[in-house]
Amino acid sequence: MRTIRWYCLALLLALPFAATAAMVHKPVTWTQDGQTFRSVLVYDDASNAPRPGLVMVPNWYGVNAAAVKKAEQIAGKDYVILLTDVYGEKTRPTTDSQAQAAVKPLYADRALLRSRMTQALAQLRGAAGQAPLDVSHLAAIGFCFGGSAVLDLARSGADLAAVVSFHGGLTTDDPTLASHIKARVLAINGADDKGTMPDAGKFMDEMRASPADWQFVVLGHAVHCFTEVDEHAPGCRYDQRAATRSYRLMHDWLRTAFAGTY
Repeated sequence: MRTIRWYCLALLLALPFAATAAMVHKPVTWTQDGQTFRSVLVYDDASNAPRPGLVMVPNWYGVNAAAVKKAEQIAGKDYVILLTDVYGEKTRPTTDSQAQAAVKPLYADRALLRSRMTQALAQLRGAAGQAPLDVSHLAAIGFCFGGSAVLDLARSGADLAAVVSFHGGLTTDDPTLASHIKARVLAINGADDKGTMPDAGKFMDEMRASPADWQFVVLGHAVHCFTEVDEHAPGCRYDQRAATRSYRLMHDWLRTAFAGTY
């Protein structure tokens, strides 16, 4: 009986600790060129075991509740994610027109976008003391505009294991920058994405001329925004099948990149 009582007591003592395990959201703030950026560090605190870190750039709406939810789902128990603000704290689009205005100066000045992405990566590295982060295994993922941003981070020569772009823009201001790529590059786009697919040929030529280990995956019948659960317009629409497949591709790409295998 005494053994049973001690066993039950041990279970009761363990319950509060299990109950407190949850997804953590930690604000990460920095200043660059006189502008303040507010990002969010997202991870599961159920374990203190170090895990790979991801710079994640959301779609053109930037850091909002939907982006945080997506970061939680991707992070799970596998990654520490820095959900990255590349606009500055005063820019939080809520309409397509506002979002278009927010991305316009960054598409017009890709060097500026690359500098902000470089700073975001530095901030993720600096979070090692705040989160269970393995800084020897870092990558970047992005969605729509965010896909363009992480491809530009790769082009900057950032020391990353991998980048993954989902339905992202494929253009660059300077194709020769691809010669600096160190990361394994995975771009996943919808076959019927009229916004990004016209640039597919130039993107593949850029990658062919680079030293990158790269893969370009085209998902049949998918249009733009296929991972964005709130999008239902004809040319920008969530596609559960395409989203599920693309996430599976991402996890496999990151796993092998971090392991150094194929």
